[in-house]
Amino acid sequence: MLARLDLRGFAGDLDAAVARPDSSGDEPIETVREIIADVRARGDRALRDLTERFDGCRVDELRVPAEEVDSATKQVAPEFAAALEYAAGEIRAYHEAQLTPPVALERDGMRVREVVVPVDRAGCYVPGGRAKYPSTVLMTAIPARAAGVAEVVLCVPPDREGRAPVPTLAAAAVAGVDEVYRVGGAQAIAAMAYGTESIRAVDVLYGPGNVYVTVAKREVAGTVVTDFAGPSEIVVIADADAPVELVAVDLLAQAEHGPDGAAILITWSEAVADSIDGAMARLLEDAPRRADIEATLASGGRSVLVDDAEQALAVANAIAPEHLELVTSDPEALVPMVRNAGAVFCGRWAPAVIGDYVAGVNHVLPTGRTARFASALRVDDFVKHIHVVSLDETTLRRVASHARAFAEVEGLAEHGRSVALREQSTGATP
Repeated sequence: MLARLDLRGFAGDLDAAVARPDSSGDEPIETVREIIADVRARGDRALRDLTERFDGCRVDELRVPAEEVDSATKQVAPEFAAALEYAAGEIRAYHEAQLTPPVALERDGMRVREVVVPVDRAGCYVPGGRAKYPSTVLMTAIPARAAGVAEVVLCVPPDREGRAPVPTLAAAAVAGVDEVYRVGGAQAIAAMAYGTESIRAVDVLYGPGNVYVTVAKREVAGTVVTDFAGPSEIVVIADADAPVELVAVDLLAQAEHGPDGAAILITWSEAVADSIDGAMARLLEDAPRRADIEATLASGGRSVLVDDAEQALAVANAIAPEHLELVTSDPEALVPMVRNAGAVFCGRWAPAVIGDYVAGVNHVLPTGRTARFASALRVDDFVKHIHVVSLDETTLRRVASHARAFAEVEGLAEHGRSVALREQSTGATP
């Protein structure tokens, strides 16, 4: 079920040992570039043609009418409506807790501070096709609202009838999304980045997607700020006492997102590895999304044998997974050793699925080893920190020689003169 990698006694390069095969040559870079160029050249006409080509439907009106969004909460099952409200409350509370007072510091007459300003317009991308993802609407739109963004825009692929999924629209209503468009894939990324007749360009753009979406984000990254949340990944570290069936189902849960993802078990118990393999095979027999799971496991399913917990964390840090589950007798003891992960889930009662939906933390997480330097989506991703500097004449004269010294070394004469002229002045009004 899982390809076995035995690293017991291994003393070599872990990064190389756990690296996945380079699939960059399989990325649809040229196709994505053609899509982006088409959208930039033909705008809405390109979006309609590309939607017909990739989604199998013709969409004349790209924007979903506001009344259709507003009424969606009444069309979903009551239990789902309640779940939306609960999850939204948890997500809102956690992200509002990220708001902190702006930095301010005064030292010897030099006052420096920052003004925190939300971006004007935020784009949210929600995948479609294989599944509906109303949870992603909440995860992207609610932090934007918490940050104070004035306009929140959502793009989602339409179904075969050209409609946006009702659960997604219900989530948009709960999250306070301003505009919803029936556009998906690389063409949606291009539209939000560059704008069309119907869709005005955004300043930031977040949300997970398939390889086309991920490649498109890389292509537009110089135009908008964006993330690189791609196919889902999970690493589970399990000890000898780990509940086999629970670990197995957690690996399958992330694998069911479909191809190009990763589901990796790390353990120092060969018996546990064997048992989890067997449990996965049994659970897979009646899994509704069996084909997607098998596709993920074929390319990204692995079972890694290590010497102990310390080596297990070293391997996990080298993989830098999106989700990391610590299913051990004392998971909290391992947390200080985590260096690279999007989100960490501690113990048998904290599956990654809870983080996906209702814990309040964000499920838009770094993938493809970008957790080495990137973080979960948060309120700060929707704001700008503007520095403000104030000083009086006395302070200027005190620091002037240091500034002139830098200017001289860097060969920037007018920088030096900017300070020197002020030194020569006699209390002129600034």
